[in-house]
Amino acid sequence: MDGDASGVEGDNCDWNSEDEREIDDFSLSSSSSLTPPNEETVTGSGEASSSAGSSNSKLFDKFIGMGFTEKMVAKAIQENGEENTDSILNTLLTYSTLETSPQEQQHIDSDNYSLDCDGSFLDGFSDGSWSDNEEITNTVFDEDDKLSSLMSMGYTRDEASIAMERCGLNASLVELTDFICAAQISKVEDAYLPVEEKPRPKLPCIDSAKLKKRKQYDYEMWKRKKQALLDDDETIRLPNPMIGFGVPNESHPTIHRTLPEAAIGPPYFYYENVALAPKGVWTTISRFLYDVEPEFVDSKYFCAAARKRGYVHNLPIQNRFPLLPLPPHTIHEALPLTRKWWPSWDERTKLNCLQTCIGSAKLTERIRKALEDYDGEPPLRVQKYVLDECRKWNLVWVGRNKVAPLEPDEVEMLLGFPRNHTRGGGISRTDRYKSLGNSFQVDTVAYHLSVLKGMFPGGINLLSLFSGIGGAEVALHRIGIPLKNVVSVEISEVNRNIVRSWWEQTNQKGNLIDLADVQQLNGDRLEQLMNSFGGFDLVVGGSPCNNLAGSNRHHRDGLEGKESALFYDYFRILDLVKNWSNVS
Repeated sequence: MDGDASGVEGDNCDWNSEDEREIDDFSLSSSSSLTPPNEETVTGSGEASSSAGSSNSKLFDKFIGMGFTEKMVAKAIQENGEENTDSILNTLLTYSTLETSPQEQQHIDSDNYSLDCDGSFLDGFSDGSWSDNEEITNTVFDEDDKLSSLMSMGYTRDEASIAMERCGLNASLVELTDFICAAQISKVEDAYLPVEEKPRPKLPCIDSAKLKKRKQYDYEMWKRKKQALLDDDETIRLPNPMIGFGVPNESHPTIHRTLPEAAIGPPYFYYENVALAPKGVWTTISRFLYDVEPEFVDSKYFCAAARKRGYVHNLPIQNRFPLLPLPPHTIHEALPLTRKWWPSWDERTKLNCLQTCIGSAKLTERIRKALEDYDGEPPLRVQKYVLDECRKWNLVWVGRNKVAPLEPDEVEMLLGFPRNHTRGGGISRTDRYKSLGNSFQVDTVAYHLSVLKGMFPGGINLLSLFSGIGGAEVALHRIGIPLKNVVSVEISEVNRNIVRSWWEQTNQKGNLIDLADVQQLNGDRLEQLMNSFGGFDLVVGGSPCNNLAGSNRHHRDGLEGKESALFYDYFRILDLVKNWSNVS
């Protein structure tokens, strides 16, 4: 994700990190799209006053372009006001119904009816053949006009095109919108009640009251089924507190676990991903990784920033120890210079999950303007606005009424990396934030890997899959375990350069082999590598979470998504390593 030409990151960011998707302490609806309270009558007001006439004209022309008469449009706008375009459209459709013949009226419902659906539900209507010689009659609009009109109503191009194909080019806009509505309902029903596809008969002629009643019933059924879908897609129930099998300085019962026989190491393995994945994901991950129970840990117990993660591993869980010196655990310990300016009404002691992007200069300026009119504490509504933005973007106080995003070196410190770790790759600030946002929290990982120190005093052979900026390598180095042979597999050239730079700067004595693509790491290549230095002692990885996290459930494809399906490559490679070790 790139910033603008001036190097300032914009508000509309590509949320492609595994961290920002975990923010659940505040509503995303109160993000940067929220207008500062004391600017409600200022922001955009000039444009509104100067363009009211042109806006009214555009709205009028828009509905005229859909085929409604000028008299009809003027009346609908007068009844509903200029702001509510949906109500205007429904009113116009009602007027059109009253003017049609009784036979046409049977297929029209003037009820206020809308579907809150994501994506197109017309996919199930896309099969079948139609005659190429179908007669096309002259209509009020040509094909392009109707397509544009339907898209301006909010329908997708696919929905509009399929509706025009099935209803014919001489169909009215009312008939087309009715077809799309029926298709959406049918698609949702088919998703839950799969049946053998049959040609859909034409609707029988029924009166408008019955059609309206049927549509209302279908809509209620659709709402219930949609809610069932959301309930089924809930994230798994996570432990509270999220301390896994134990964290430093927290009292917890002694835990003993028994690993399945197939999981017992060596070689040891350690897999990480976001804790807040859709329901069933961690069950699948656990099943593939030899039925090992996941360990869910929030890194707020290790540092001053939250980072909810799940870890599946076959490491011992007794005799762990933390990295020393212990990292700062609160914002003021980590960033002492902020204490002077921190207002009493900002009660944050921990930062939220660190993201791949930062708040823009425009945002911090809006916050300053929202606060500068008040000598003492601002009103509660202003406090809420400011705190919501500060939580979302991890903003800290750097002056009176002034907040700022974290600097890259501050993010490195919070995540346990050495200062200027990401600067070693010679990359931009934007790339540094992106690389850090997708990394391990080193102190957390090191605590889990610390049990290996006594097992490998002479050094370790590490296979690091999806290694990012080398979080596992840095953790082992800080624990004091020599890195004998490291095979680091990472698709990003930027990240590979960072790891290579760190390797050289820390004067590592072992061998670093970096590869670009896990999918090209086949059995022959693995066997060649393992034969050269005697196999791997530890396989670490955290496959992409792009399809596992996010506020929009409909875009979360789970482990079947293009990026997150790479988990299966982690398992494939791990299984090859284990089989080689068992045979050897």
